[in-house]
Amino acid sequence: MRGTLRERRGRPVDEENDKNGISLAYEGLDDVLRRMRINCSPDPDRITGPEMQFDLELKPKQSRSFQLRMECQSNGAAEHSVSYPQARSHAYSEMNLAAESFPQIHSSNSRFNDWMNRSFADVQMMTIGNRECNYPYAGVPWFSTVFGRDGIITALQTLWIDPAIAKGVLEFLAETQATAVDESREAEPGKILHELRHGEMANLGEIPFARYYGSVDATPLFVMLAGDYYERTGDKALIKHLWPNIQAAVRWMDDYGDLDGDGFIEYEPHGNRGLIQQGWKDSNDSVFHADGSLAEPPIALCEVQGYVYAAKLAAAHLANELGDHESCKRLESQAAVLRDKFEEAFWCEDLGVYALALDGYKKNVCRVRTSNAGHTLFTGIATPEHAQRTARSLLEPDLFTGWGIRTLGSAEARYNPLSYHNGSVWPHDNSLIARGFGRYGLRNLAGKVMLALLDVSSVMELHRLPELFCGLERRRGEGPTLYPVACSPQAWAAAAAFMLIESCLGLKIQGAHNRVIFERPCLPEGIPQLSIRGLRVGQASVDLFFERQANNVRVQVLEKKGEVDVVATL
Repeated sequence: MRGTLRERRGRPVDEENDKNGISLAYEGLDDVLRRMRINCSPDPDRITGPEMQFDLELKPKQSRSFQLRMECQSNGAAEHSVSYPQARSHAYSEMNLAAESFPQIHSSNSRFNDWMNRSFADVQMMTIGNRECNYPYAGVPWFSTVFGRDGIITALQTLWIDPAIAKGVLEFLAETQATAVDESREAEPGKILHELRHGEMANLGEIPFARYYGSVDATPLFVMLAGDYYERTGDKALIKHLWPNIQAAVRWMDDYGDLDGDGFIEYEPHGNRGLIQQGWKDSNDSVFHADGSLAEPPIALCEVQGYVYAAKLAAAHLANELGDHESCKRLESQAAVLRDKFEEAFWCEDLGVYALALDGYKKNVCRVRTSNAGHTLFTGIATPEHAQRTARSLLEPDLFTGWGIRTLGSAEARYNPLSYHNGSVWPHDNSLIARGFGRYGLRNLAGKVMLALLDVSSVMELHRLPELFCGLERRRGEGPTLYPVACSPQAWAAAAAFMLIESCLGLKIQGAHNRVIFERPCLPEGIPQLSIRGLRVGQASVDLFFERQANNVRVQVLEKKGEVDVVATL
C-alpha cells in the first residue's frame, strides 16, 4: 500500500525461464507463493535473468508490434492461459455488450464526445463482475479493489444510464454489511463496508483493511442509493430483499453513529491502525479550524449530516412503499429535526457557506470554506436561501480555479493547491456539487462546472479525468497541474461526466411510472446540441434530442420503443 513501510518482507524465488518469456516469483510472509509469467510474441532474442532482450532494425517510419501476456498465479492455482488476441477479442465483446445497455450520448462538440466515450470506456473497465452483479473498483493503481463510498457514488453518478451498476453495489454491500462489533475493523452492526483488500499485508493483519468499516458516510450513502435506485427502476423486489439491510443501516445511524447523543452523526477512530479522518477527505490534516489547528474527535462533518438527512427521507419513502407507515412518519420527523438542528449549528453567515464540521467540543465550529458545503445542496439539507449563497461562494475565486471547485478555499490556513485534500480539485466532488446546483434550480452554474471539467478532459491524456489534480489558478496557455500519484483511471472521476449531464438537463426518471422528466434543462455554451439515444426505462427506451436556444432548451422525442412518457418543463 502507498505510504506503508514494512519492517520485514518475504523472499524472491528463482524460477526457470524458457525461450519466449520469463517467470517471477515471491513467497510472502503469509506462506503464499505468488508467480507471474510474462510471455512475448515474437520470442525475445535473449533472456538474461528477469530481462527479455530484442534486436531490432527499423527503417524510418517503420514499426514493429509486440504482444505481451502476463499470467498471475497464487499457491499453484490452475493457470488460465489466454493469448493476447483472444483476450483482446473478449475485451471488445464485453465492451460491445456493455454498450448495448448504455445510452449513446453525442453532441455537436467533438471534445465533449471524446470525453463521453472515454468516460464510458473507463467506467466499464473499472466495473468487475458480470451482468448479474457488477461492482466498480475504485481506481488504478492504488485502489484497485472494492470501496464502499466510491462504489456507491459511482453508482449514483451512473444510475440514470445504467442502474445495473447500482444493483450490484447494493447487493454486494448488503452481503458484506457488518453484523457485530469489532473495533479492530471499526465494525458495528448495520455499518457498511469501507474497504476490502486481499494480499499479503491484509492476510497478516499488518493493515486493517482486509474487511474494514472505518467510514462514517458509506452507511447513509447506502440508504440514499437504495432510495434513488427504487425511484429510477421501480424494482420493489430488490428493495424488499434489501429492506432488513436498510433497516440495519438506519439503526446504525441512531445507535452507533451519534456518539454523544446530540443528534449529529460523528466519528472517532478506534486504536491507531485505521483512518483518523473517516469522511471522503481522509487525509489526517483535512479537518481543522480557521487558525489551522486540527479538530478533535468526535467530528461531525457537514456533508455527512446531509447524507443522513437524505437517507432518512429515502428510508421513509421506501417504508411507505412497503406498507410500514409508522416507520415512514418516524423517519420523516427525524429528518425534519435534523435539518433544523443542522441549520442552527453549521451555517456561518460571515463565510456564506456551511461550516466544515463540529469538533468534539461541539461549540467549536470548523469555520473554513470548503467544497464539503456543496454536498449540502446535493442532499437537500440546505435551506433555499443558504443554498443560493453557498453556490455563489463556491464559484468565487478563492474556491473556483477555472478548472473546477477546489476542496479548500485559497485564503484558509492549511490551503495547499498541491495537497491531496486541502486545495486540490476532485472531479467527483465537483459532480456532486453540480447536482446540488441543479437540485436548487441553478442549472447554469452546473453548466459552468461541466464546461470547466470538459476543458480539463480536453488537455488530459486520452481525455481521461484523473482522481484529482492540483488546485492552481487557471492561466492562459497552461493546462491543469497533475497530482503526481493520482489514480487514473478512477471510477468516480470517470462517472462524473454522467452526473454533470443529469444535473444540467434536470433529468429525473420515475421507473415505476415509465416516465422521464426534464425540469428546466440547460445546455452550457459550447454544447449547442445534444442527443441521447437508447435511454432505457423498464422494458421501454427513448431517443431524445436537445437544442440550445436563446432562453431555453428545446427537447424533442425522436423515437420511442415501448410505453414511456417524456415530460419537459421549460
